[in-house]
Amino acid sequence: MAQSSVIPPPAGSLVSRRGERSIGAILIDAGKLTAEDAERILRLQRERGLRFGDAATQLGLITQADIEFVLSRQFDYPYLLRGQSDVREDLVAAYVPFSPQVEALRALRSQLMLRWVDIDPAHKALTIVSADRHEGRSFIAANLAVVFSQLGEHTLLIDADLRNPCQHQLFGLDNRAGLSTVLSGRAGPEAVQRIPALLDLSVLPAGVLPPNPLELLARPLFTQLLQELAQEFDVIILDSPAAAKYADAQTLAMRTGAALIVARKNGTRVSQVQDVANSLVHARTTVVGTVLNDF
Repeated sequence: MAQSSVIPPPAGSLVSRRGERSIGAILIDAGKLTAEDAERILRLQRERGLRFGDAATQLGLITQADIEFVLSRQFDYPYLLRGQSDVREDLVAAYVPFSPQVEALRALRSQLMLRWVDIDPAHKALTIVSADRHEGRSFIAANLAVVFSQLGEHTLLIDADLRNPCQHQLFGLDNRAGLSTVLSGRAGPEAVQRIPALLDLSVLPAGVLPPNPLELLARPLFTQLLQELAQEFDVIILDSPAAAKYADAQTLAMRTGAALIVARKNGTRVSQVQDVANSLVHARTTVVGTVLNDF
């Protein structure tokens, strides 16, 4: 995986892009500084003609990570601090956005924009598929949704794995209402849940596990639901069950028109990937690519 670095703008910039909040205010709200700390920083800033961030760093009150956190808020690139959200730390894109792992996810996002999303305005939905469980399919789906939302795309993640769902656990959401209850007519648009800490990201969890998942996904109501959601969202990412065990993934990919295959390094056999790809092609689905997951 290629290494990358992020060089932030000057640390002492006090005014945000929208002129709304200063570095000090953001750090105080985040619990990184107290009002007394801010006074010490301002005194040193005036005495030595320093920028706020430089003065705070000299006093040992903030770190480079704190500066990156502030810049993410000022430039509408939100990420989370450990221990301050119900979102699990498996979502590396939400917690460590400047890491090599997330740089690889951003590169994947760029490839998907070029190969699918930007080709046709109607291309909004993508099914994430893998042959078996524990190959990183849900991890890739969740983190892709985060990085698309960080791009400013109004993004929806649908947990369409009605066999072994996990997106509600990753995002710390109530799973009583979700895709299954919407498709059975027992819930409406309120089942889509916003992720307040991450701009432009919403999640439709799986909901209560139904006895007939494949039949629910095959209903015309599901196609209608995707069409309605496409009016509201720029990108829709679907997590799916293991393709080698259930026909659900093929049905989902048929509905979205495109699929991304996930394989696990030193875990998934080439023949399994080929079998999944063949089944998707037979379902008249565009396979936009394959991801080798090493997480």
